[in-house]
This record gives sequence, C-alpha cells and structure tokens, in this order.
Amino acid sequence: METDFREEKQNTARLSIISNSVLVLLKLVVGLYTGAISIISEAAHSAVDLIAAIVAFYAVRKSGKPPDENHAYGHGKIENVSGAIEAVLIILAAVLILYEAFKKFTTANVPEFIEYGLAIMAFSIIVNYYVSGRLMAVAKKTESHALEADALHLRADIWTSVGVLIGLAIIQVTGMAWIDPAIAIVVALIVFKAGYGMTKKSLYELTDIALPPEEEAVIAAIINKHPEVISFHRLRTRRSGSYRLIDMHIILSKNMHLDKAHTVCDKIEGEIKCQFGLCDVVIHLEPCDYHDGFGSCPRAGECDKK
Repeated sequence: METDFREEKQNTARLSIISNSVLVLLKLVVGLYTGAISIISEAAHSAVDLIAAIVAFYAVRKSGKPPDENHAYGHGKIENVSGAIEAVLIILAAVLILYEAFKKFTTANVPEFIEYGLAIMAFSIIVNYYVSGRLMAVAKKTESHALEADALHLRADIWTSVGVLIGLAIIQVTGMAWIDPAIAIVVALIVFKAGYGMTKKSLYELTDIALPPEEEAVIAAIINKHPEVISFHRLRTRRSGSYRLIDMHIILSKNMHLDKAHTVCDKIEGEIKCQFGLCDVVIHLEPCDYHDGFGSCPRAGECDKK
C-alpha cells in the first residue's frame, strides 16, 4: 500500500507542476499584452504555486523513502519542511504583489484587450479547480502535508482569479482604471492570509505537537475496549509527514503469559492502524505489580548510579 501511495502522490504532484507551468506562461503573456497589473500579479501568484509544486514533488519523493541508518523513523518530516518553505514563498509573493500594486495606483491606466484577460482568468479557474480537487483528494487519502499545502495554494489562486475576473469585467464596463491595482491588493491580502495559516500549521508539526485531542481520544477508546488492559499511561503522539507516531505504556496482569500479552498488543496496534492508516505504534508493557527481588531490572524512573 505504501508503494501505491508513493506513486499516486508523485503523479499528482507532477500534474500540479504541469498545470502551473502552463498558467504562469499564459498569465504573464496576457498580463504584459494587456498591461493589467492584476493579471501580472496573478502570474506571480502562479509562479509561486509552480515553485511550491516543485517543492511538493521533491518532498513526496524523499518522504516516501524507507527508514535508513540516519533516519530510523523514516523521512516524513521532509513534507513538513516543504510545507513551511511553501508558506514562506506565498508570503513573499503577497509582499511583491502589494509593492507593485501600490506603485501602479497613481499611474493606473485602463488595460487594453480586457477580453483576453477575462478568458485567461476563466481558464485558470477551471484548471485550478480540477487540479486542487485532485491534490486535496490524494492528500487526504495519503495524509500528505506537502500535497495539502499545494492544494491550498491552488484554492487560494481560484478565489484570487475570481476576484480578478470580476474586477476586469467592472473595468470593461465602467472604465475605472484604479480598480486594477485595487484588485491586486485584495489578491495580495488573500495570499498573505493563506501563507500565514500554512506557516503556523507547518511550524507546529515541526515542533512535534501532539495529535488533535479527538484523535488521541480515539486511540484511548481502542485501548480501553480490550478487557485484558488494566490501565495505560504516557500516551505520546506526533506527526512525521504522512505518518502518525504513537507510543504508550500499557499495564497488564503480571500473571499473563508473554504470548497472550504480545497478542493483545498486536490487536491494539492493528486497530489503531486500521483507524488512522500510516502509523508507527510502539507499546511498552508493564505488569500490574513489580516482582520482588528482581534487582537487575530497575523500576520506572529509578536508575542505579555507580
């Protein structure tokens, strides 16, 4: 299953690269031809999306590599890093668009051949709607943060393209040139908001923030439904790209045979993986009472200092 997921993620990331390359070229040509700063700002936005798609493609290729000597937990964090890089690129694009828009405010002219601008914006909306939907579907299926970030980029691009389309239509009807840079400023603010949200999410996961409370509650429910389990504690969770890393201490009867204790742990691990998909589950067993006279095995939290 992991191999199938890896191939699907790579193919989807490749689709994003192709679509963004086409849109950057078309928007830039039409923007320069018509002189519309709003379309040129959209070309800059799509250029950032293209860079982000390339980063996402690299991330899903590297994150899918199996664990090795230096990465015992795999390479999933690469996806989180790529998400942070993409977010920074989005914010930089927003700043650039704002700068160019404010410069144009005092010297704005009504763009020529606005119908070409309307056509490229409509085309961009259709393409990004399809590609972002595909990216988000695969991101949810494979728990890929890189593809999710890429999908969010394109969804932001859809809304900005809609704004530019409406603005160009108004300019064509009214002839008010100031609307063009005003639209570009609105585009920049939308892009900045998306970048801020993605930066926050990526940094949280890079600092090993725990899984959401509702997910930890599901894990606790899975453990507690097994009557052999007396109690559990030290449940620790975090994300690494598409993987959830989960470990816990489970207390079983000290009289339980080792093979049965192992079977209980296998069942718990299997049910957690069925619930969440790609997981790494580590279970530490503890007896309900410690054996006396077993001095070579220190109790939890106790170490002999020599």
